[in-house]
Amino acid sequence: MRVPERSEVAAGAGLGAVFRSRVAAGAGLGAVFAGAVAFQAYQVADSWGAGHSPFGAVVAASVCALALVRRRDPLWTAVAGLAVAAFAVLVTRLVHLPAEPSPAASLGLAVLAGSAVRTLPVRAACAVAAGGAVVVAGGFLVSPGSAVPVLSGLLWLTALTAGGGLRLLAVRRRAVAERVRRAERLELARELHDVVAHHITSIVLQAQAAQLVTAKHPERTAGSLADIETAGSEALAATRHVVGLLRDAAPAAEGHERLGELIEGFESPGRRAHLRLDAEPADWPPQVSSTVYRIVREALTNVSRHAPHARAVTVRVTQHDRAVTVEVEDDAPRTPARRYRRAGYGLVGMRERLEALGGTLTTGPRPGSGWSVRATIPVGERR
Repeated sequence: MRVPERSEVAAGAGLGAVFRSRVAAGAGLGAVFAGAVAFQAYQVADSWGAGHSPFGAVVAASVCALALVRRRDPLWTAVAGLAVAAFAVLVTRLVHLPAEPSPAASLGLAVLAGSAVRTLPVRAACAVAAGGAVVVAGGFLVSPGSAVPVLSGLLWLTALTAGGGLRLLAVRRRAVAERVRRAERLELARELHDVVAHHITSIVLQAQAAQLVTAKHPERTAGSLADIETAGSEALAATRHVVGLLRDAAPAAEGHERLGELIEGFESPGRRAHLRLDAEPADWPPQVSSTVYRIVREALTNVSRHAPHARAVTVRVTQHDRAVTVEVEDDAPRTPARRYRRAGYGLVGMRERLEALGGTLTTGPRPGSGWSVRATIPVGERR
């Protein structure tokens, strides 16, 4: 027998709680409607006589019953409620009866209108609002000296205001949720690019080097394959990290502590990298530490991809009062392909990360030869 997972149990519990809250709200609203209909019938019987109360009570009960089942179809329940109220207004015009829509019926119409304006498409919501205005205006024309149409109009305006306010609030919540989802998608895209591009580039370069080594020194093939295996294992571990992000169970973000490992993995025969750390990383917020690591990783990946002739790369991380500066410079000969190449997603991702933290990014050729990446990240006052 299959055992339900924790997420399924939690989802079921959440749905059960929503159902119970809706049932409780419906029961409470039904009690209010019943009290309003009963009180109205009593008042009409006391003022007009017992023979005048049944019609208004039936109309009010019908509209209130439609209001209780409005969730099934907000449009047609609202249309049906307006039709019943319009019919009652016509009957009042032809027969000498208390003014319609009555207070209890107006209360039911207000609930129907508020629900329709809050949930229906714009055109349908406007149609319901206009239909209600026509019914209220009809009540004024039929019973111009009565206070009942005034009460109906006030309830109708209150319903439209409340429904419109809730509708705007829902729109704003959806907009915020969409911005959050978009930010999450961009974050995942940056994570995938940072992780996959870096490690796959390393594997490709090592495979190319292995081909050359095998052709000249077959006895070194085993070592080259071992390096490729190591790079593949690191790529797999990094991919699992991204999968963890998708499952909201990711480990701690990579930070400045792994800069040494990153530079060591970047180095190869004939290419060296130097790290100069003049800062106090212990004082950095986690997002600054992870951003420093990712900037250096992306810059080194770009050197591997676009500057294979670089022989020396310098990574400097300095801190001055309120900002950390990361500089990555190489000595590769300047080429038109690199100088004018189109910026990829890596630079876009770095710039977005920095802008989110209030930082800046500048890239470009160095005087003479080589390329420079310079990022500045605010961190607050230095202790």
